[in-house]
Amino acid sequence: EATLDYRLLRATKNRFGSVDELGVFEMTGAGLVAVANPSALFLAARSTGTAGSAVTALLEGSRPVLVEVQALAAPSGYGTPQRVATGIDPRRLAVILAILERRAGVSFANVDVFVQVTAGVKLTEPGSDLAVASALISSVQNRPTPADALYLGELGLGGEIRPVGGAERRLAEAARMGFCQAFGSARARVDVDGLRHHGLEHVDE
Repeated sequence: EATLDYRLLRATKNRFGSVDELGVFEMTGAGLVAVANPSALFLAARSTGTAGSAVTALLEGSRPVLVEVQALAAPSGYGTPQRVATGIDPRRLAVILAILERRAGVSFANVDVFVQVTAGVKLTEPGSDLAVASALISSVQNRPTPADALYLGELGLGGEIRPVGGAERRLAEAARMGFCQAFGSARARVDVDGLRHHGLEHVDE
């Protein structure tokens, strides 16, 4: 990110391994220095108690990374409500909004929707769907999500919440960062010390 003090390094080709790994480096006066704890860096500016915020855990190669998803639903001043997405595929945002409208009874018909992922990270996996949905509902209802909660799950078109791969590694990272509870699929089998898992079957829960 050219406007921030750190750089994200991704491989597009690796003859000897995966290209899914993510390197995080901080720009200092002495040059680029590796960041040992990217989750702490990405959540450093997070403010708790604000509606429209939810935290999820991405799996970048073998490294779990916590990021914040922010959403803002504001009354629309034009005929057609806006849908603005930063760090998330706009088509995936449209699917999540449709699921919430149809399966959870949350209307976005008369509001502009803005969704962004902090720290310049891009959501490319469906495991972050539940965090995006939670941030949207939190903004619409103007009710902050719990500050110590993580959201991890994929949304199906029927409204069901599906488990994601590598859940234990993601939740272990969340527990290490001080999170005490996690919301995810009831089908996920996870047992992480210090973290209470709330299993959900459907998005209307």
